[in-house]
Amino acid sequence: MFDMMNKLSELKQKMDEAKAKLDTILVQGSAGDGAVTIEMTATKVLKKIDIEDAMCLPERKEELIDYLELAFVNAMEKANDISEREMMASGKGMLPNIPGLF
Repeated sequence: MFDMMNKLSELKQKMDEAKAKLDTILVQGSAGDGAVTIEMTATKVLKKIDIEDAMCLPERKEELIDYLELAFVNAMEKANDISEREMMASGKGMLPNIPGLF
């Protein structure tokens, strides 16, 4: 039991370290051949939005909204992929007695 508690404590520490690392990793999502770019951390904290000047015309409002949505989804997918890989890697081999956990 004591060994399992030590392993859980070690796992929590590794997960905390992985999260801290993810806070420093930046991902970008873009749409419209770069007309809109969104930058966020791998923990999904929005850092920056870039919009080309040509997209700021009233007649392009709907297109801009579509590009923002696409760029955001693209950035979120990248952040999710990196986050999942890092968290899985940090816990790999820590709890071999729990089938299917890692």
